[in-house]
Amino acid sequence: MARNDAQEAGSQVSGGVDPGELSLEEAATEAARLRPEIERHNRLYHIESSPEISDSAYDALFRRLQALEAAHPSLATPDSPTQRVGADPLESLPSVAHAALMLSLDSAREEAEVRRFDERLRKALGDEEIRYILEPKLDGASLELVYLNGVLERAVTRGNGSVGEGVTENVRTIPTVPLRLREEERPAPAFLSVRGEAMMYLSDFETLNQRRIEAGQPPYQNPRNATSGALRQLDSRITASRPLTVLAYDVMVVEGVTFETDSEGVAALREWGLQTPERVTVADSVDEIVAYHRAFGAVRDSLDYEIDGVVVKLDAVAPRAVLGSTSHHPRWAIAFKFEPRKEVTRIDRIFVSVGRTGVLTPVALLRPVEVGGVTVSRASLHNREELERKDVREGDMVRVQRAGDVIPQVVERIDEEGRTRSEAFAMPTACPSCGTEPVEKGPFTVCPNHFGCRAQLKGRITHFGARGALDIEGLGEETASLLVDEGLVKELADLFDLKEEDLVPLEGFAEVSARNLVEGIRRRREVELARFLVGLGIPEVGVAVARDLAMHFRGIEALRGASAEALEEIHGVGDKMSAAIRGFLGTPDVREAVDRLLAKGFRFSVPVAPVVGDEGGWGGKTVVLTGALESFSRGELKRVLEGLGARVTGSVSGRTDFLIAGENPGSKFDKARRLGVEVLNEEQLVERLEERPR
Repeated sequence: MARNDAQEAGSQVSGGVDPGELSLEEAATEAARLRPEIERHNRLYHIESSPEISDSAYDALFRRLQALEAAHPSLATPDSPTQRVGADPLESLPSVAHAALMLSLDSAREEAEVRRFDERLRKALGDEEIRYILEPKLDGASLELVYLNGVLERAVTRGNGSVGEGVTENVRTIPTVPLRLREEERPAPAFLSVRGEAMMYLSDFETLNQRRIEAGQPPYQNPRNATSGALRQLDSRITASRPLTVLAYDVMVVEGVTFETDSEGVAALREWGLQTPERVTVADSVDEIVAYHRAFGAVRDSLDYEIDGVVVKLDAVAPRAVLGSTSHHPRWAIAFKFEPRKEVTRIDRIFVSVGRTGVLTPVALLRPVEVGGVTVSRASLHNREELERKDVREGDMVRVQRAGDVIPQVVERIDEEGRTRSEAFAMPTACPSCGTEPVEKGPFTVCPNHFGCRAQLKGRITHFGARGALDIEGLGEETASLLVDEGLVKELADLFDLKEEDLVPLEGFAEVSARNLVEGIRRRREVELARFLVGLGIPEVGVAVARDLAMHFRGIEALRGASAEALEEIHGVGDKMSAAIRGFLGTPDVREAVDRLLAKGFRFSVPVAPVVGDEGGWGGKTVVLTGALESFSRGELKRVLEGLGARVTGSVSGRTDFLIAGENPGSKFDKARRLGVEVLNEEQLVERLEERPR
């Protein structure tokens, strides 16, 4: 039976005695009784939607705890419910490394793609039973929550997957995030890293927007952007005023507890007091996955939160190590997306945008239309051939969608009988930014003026300073455009000549921000070679390839002078990629621009590479595993070999050094024999491992 007046709450405090008159021991005893009671009511209200007391009764309990902590400051622990109200503003959000990589998911939109995913897993895992855990794919902002001995230690945004922004004080204000894990059903582990999604329920989002409109403030466009903005506030009191929630769905790292399945981990999260997504279930077949996807799709528009598909993950934890991950996504999970929402509108104008890599992209300016809760006023037409195929022109009525419920695109033209259409749009014969004659590369039209085109330069500056490259704080898109438009930066090398007095007169700058940017750029003269390579924007070269290039060549000049054969010695670099790398670095204007950049006095660092022959001869070797092993699980053996400096890959090639073959090795064994790759059975492997230095 619900208790509905504050007097009942008053019975749970020390008879209304002034906290200042209580001894520290008496106050501590009362506070220790109040904290779990308040958190229980928080959980009943925010998570279970079954409150037992009125708001006024809850407020009486909360105010009493605040008064106790104010009178005895040593009682104000980090896990106290009073810490949810927000703290003093921060000067900036710190960069924080994740306990484990927070990868994105590969995606599928067709049932056939999910069946191929299932077939790959069954083939890779052989006779192991396959079961999947299914959950809705929430459309919010991904977060890591870290608990030490059951107490919330930190909260970090996803960022680039390995490093994010510390938003601990902001997340403390979210009612559905326990500041201390519940231990009634399960003891809290010494260390727990949890992945979850911060989000706003649609009803709460509408209420928030209504309040903003009444206050004369512009409404937010969609819940995701409002959530992301609230999380990244420097003043956590602003975050506390926003209706945020966090749903936890993945145990990333845990110490002292072992989960054999993901579903066991989700159950543990619930027992520890974290809120998890609804309708999480398991499936044994693709047919069950499809049925789950179809059922969620049917009720999608009636849900009080945004989803753009369902997530399919291998439930068993141990086989995930065998399957591994690419540099972008795990091989044991996939997002089964819904069909994008579509609406009809008219194209007012078509113009051409010039991107960082010089690609000229036709863009449709649309009459604004709401698609899936977001107002869309422009959409990409992709490239020359796509524009011709769809035959869309200025003035046409078109159907638009948000690809992946994010990026607007024109799906098709809608015929209008009796209406005279405008002339077909033609790609320009000169770059709209710099006037250079573009060239055609397949379906793309490209400005070849890599480092001299103003539009490309703005994009290159932004990319150069991005977190995955030189990580120069304050060098974002707006600043890059401002520096180019004001004539302060005509090429990348000019960044290192900027002075505080150049920046202070510019809009958005003051003495402190100008000094911080200049010093931030100056410090990046000492940088990892891999980051510098990423920053150059070399075609085909992402973070993983840049790291491999840096480790292999050890210096920028060795890479710039490398032959195709030398490049193709690196695992994963084929003829297409080597041609793209050599073509870019060998272009005269690129070579000159890089020369001027290097003249600014860069000092590159490169991680120490494994030396072939060290650690029993595994350093730098490429190894493939096949067949069933008795002494090791595949995941365990992979970790051992990589710890000795080897690279463990999934397919046999001419660059493979060893094939480790267990029982029933299959086609990899045959291919290794044909290519002359050395094959080790399990006994020979153990002997080799025992020979390594101790």
